[in-house]
Amino acid sequence: MLRFIGSLIRPYRGTLVGIFLAMLVETVMSLATPWPLKIILDNVVGDHRMAPWLHRLIGPLLESGSRLHVAALAALAFVVISLLGAVASYIDNYYTESVGQWVAHDLRMKMYEHLQRLSLGYYNTHATGTILSTITADIQTIEGFASSSTLNILVDLLTIVCMLGLMFWLNWDFTLIAVGVTPFLLLFVSRFKKAVKKATREVRKEQSEIVAVVQQGLESIQAVKAFGQEETEQAQLQLVSEATVSAALKARSVKALLSPVVTITVALCTAVVLWRGAGLILAKTMTVGELTVYLAYLAKFFKPVKDLATTTNAVAQAAVGTERIREILETDTIIPEKEDGLAPETVAGAIELEHVAFGYDPETPILTDVSFKIGAGQFVGIVGPTGSGKSTVVSLIPRFYDVQSGTVKIDGEDVRGYKLKSLREKIGYVLQDTVLFRGTILENIAFGRPSATKEEVVAAAKLANADEFISKMPLGYETMVGERGSTLSGGQRQRIGIARVMVRNSPILLLDEPTAALDSESEKLVIDALEKLMEGRTVIAIAHRLSTIRDANQIIVIDGGVVAENGTHEELMASNGIYAALHRTQFDGGLDKVMA
Repeated sequence: MLRFIGSLIRPYRGTLVGIFLAMLVETVMSLATPWPLKIILDNVVGDHRMAPWLHRLIGPLLESGSRLHVAALAALAFVVISLLGAVASYIDNYYTESVGQWVAHDLRMKMYEHLQRLSLGYYNTHATGTILSTITADIQTIEGFASSSTLNILVDLLTIVCMLGLMFWLNWDFTLIAVGVTPFLLLFVSRFKKAVKKATREVRKEQSEIVAVVQQGLESIQAVKAFGQEETEQAQLQLVSEATVSAALKARSVKALLSPVVTITVALCTAVVLWRGAGLILAKTMTVGELTVYLAYLAKFFKPVKDLATTTNAVAQAAVGTERIREILETDTIIPEKEDGLAPETVAGAIELEHVAFGYDPETPILTDVSFKIGAGQFVGIVGPTGSGKSTVVSLIPRFYDVQSGTVKIDGEDVRGYKLKSLREKIGYVLQDTVLFRGTILENIAFGRPSATKEEVVAAAKLANADEFISKMPLGYETMVGERGSTLSGGQRQRIGIARVMVRNSPILLLDEPTAALDSESEKLVIDALEKLMEGRTVIAIAHRLSTIRDANQIIVIDGGVVAENGTHEELMASNGIYAALHRTQFDGGLDKVMA
């Protein structure tokens, strides 16, 4: 953990040196605070001999009988000490927060960059809410520890050393009392450190579950309302929230032991010093000022000891946060990329799969031996029973996943030989449900190619039959889109998605049932836009409605993990196989008419 956090704060070591110096000044001023009071008690009010070094500074004032001048000087010294300590404290707090915020920023960007590079397989097995909890709350924990806690530990250790030196100088036998109980205090802390860490880990786990439940409920709010499941969602949240409360209280019952133990230890030591000090004052071997300074130092000595003890909680939280962050950063489900990978300006668009096998779970293969060829500029349909692997085949072409065996090629080159960014720039996607992002319609269309001008965006929207409804909106292309496009109809979202692909102008186009969820009027507009989009491109269309791929150059039927049939519509109908059966189900059974 310390190595990990050290790597995060290393770029800010110059600022950390400044913070450390400010903390040193703050510590020195804290050590000097009781001395003006000692001078007043012993040398102004009382008549005790002062230390030689102090006599050299203010002795002449006392000998001249100006005791009030010494009192004024002591009061002024107290103000100066407080002022220097306050300035040092401000510098310390401001720049500590600055380092913490930048460390959090760096870690946040590092994690998000890594998350963007992970394959889709990672997101199939990890809840988004848990990831969000890690990238927010856990990073916030690391931020606090990396900045203030790390430096505070160093300063507390330095303060303890300096304080012990002064306390031994003032009264060595009193100091042995404090030194004697400290090892037992630290032993007590170390004994339940593991319990604190375990309890903290459980709390963070339950807090992550809260985020996951809330996120899932809000993202699916329409379905929740449609099925009247509000109470079910509330019950799920109540369950995880109560578990969080239970875990937090259990953790607090462990952590809460620290402060009382330290407080009782300080009280016992202080009581012994008061009793023993009173006796020494009566015996005239100690002054009231010396006892006052010593009591102040005793309290200050146990404060950093207490801080170090309670740091166990911060260390435990940081350790748990580090574990969760590193679990993501060390995940190796990244699609590998060759350093000398191909990055051609354009591709013709010929696609070939040779003996491809793949499964999201290696033990449960979806594709076992899929082979087919698609010529550049061809329109190909893929059909098959539900769960046969149609969408999986399409996902392998842009390397959302890598094949477990076999090869996927574009223009005769294995897709693993291309740079990922270059490969995916050559491919456009229109899915069953177009995902829109927070922002304007203009920004959503330009998402396909951020460098596109407004004129290019408008031209793409016109080709996609989207300009007609966009131009009627109050703000036109500057209209803000609701979350995930909730303010638009399904047909409007699909046409914006088509415009996004048009402005991208990719030579390969993948269509995953883009009209499956549309009504007949919207479907007609979307199909018209798709026909314009498909011109001159290699197109692979996953189709539920077989009428949309009737004119395809070839139709590939996937079943049982292999290519069961391959040919034109006429050829497949003549062979009277799987495709012909699907066709009869839709048309002879009237399904297509019902869906239309």
